[in-house]
Amino acid sequence: MTKSRKTFITILSTILIMLLALLFLFPLVWMIASSMKTESAIYNDLGGIKAFLPGLNPAHWGSAYQKLLGRFNIVRFILNSVFYALAVTFGSVLVNSAAGYAFSKFDFRGKKFLFGLLIASMVVPGDTIMIQKFQIIKTLHLINSPWAVIFPAVAGAFNIYMFKNFFDQVSDSIVESAELDGANVFTIYWRVLLPMAKPVIATVGTLSFIGSWNDYIWPLMVLTDADKFPLQVAITNINNTQPVYMNQVMAILTISTVPLILIYMFFQKYLVQGLAVAGNGDK
Repeated sequence: MTKSRKTFITILSTILIMLLALLFLFPLVWMIASSMKTESAIYNDLGGIKAFLPGLNPAHWGSAYQKLLGRFNIVRFILNSVFYALAVTFGSVLVNSAAGYAFSKFDFRGKKFLFGLLIASMVVPGDTIMIQKFQIIKTLHLINSPWAVIFPAVAGAFNIYMFKNFFDQVSDSIVESAELDGANVFTIYWRVLLPMAKPVIATVGTLSFIGSWNDYIWPLMVLTDADKFPLQVAITNINNTQPVYMNQVMAILTISTVPLILIYMFFQKYLVQGLAVAGNGDK
């Protein structure tokens, strides 16, 4: 392949990628711009380039957010979402890393069968077992409790698989050396292996946080008290509360979306690194 042909392919690929990125960015830009306009300006600007620009008057840029905060207890919903997401993230890292450590470094009867069953469960859609999970939560008397949102989201087959694959790549000689120094099973896990798994921890933690933040159906099923609703569930109530103002709808959607974008931007490097490390090889 000639140099000019390679240059042409590179330029063409770059243009296509930019066009695809713009295609996905248009709704996001329109949402943010609409949250910074008056109600009438949103409809007047539809169909033109002004739809993707904020209002001309800077005084109106934050009015939708101020009115939204005045009508609804948005801060409470945000704090609820942050609490659920952080609890799920912390629990997910601990539970899945411990399970991955056990599958990787322990030998016990039925290990291969259990791990195969775990992998097979990854192809089962979560919606198909939602009723069963609800029955378990109901039996445990956790309905309308924050734990009803947190517990089912902690363990995940894919997260266990990632940690297991990473620990498989850690030489057994490191574990044996720690044992010779008098370290027990928990000490080896907590002080030796877990600090080495920072890329996977960042990946699992980020995915768990994003998954919990975006969760809608499950919290809606197990929570009955509106004060305990996460932001995603509260958005539905806000959108159904009359009168409905489009700029305020766009404002609440922006509030729920922008934190995830920032998190992904900051942790993108660790996400890619963790997925690459955990996906290399398997015993």
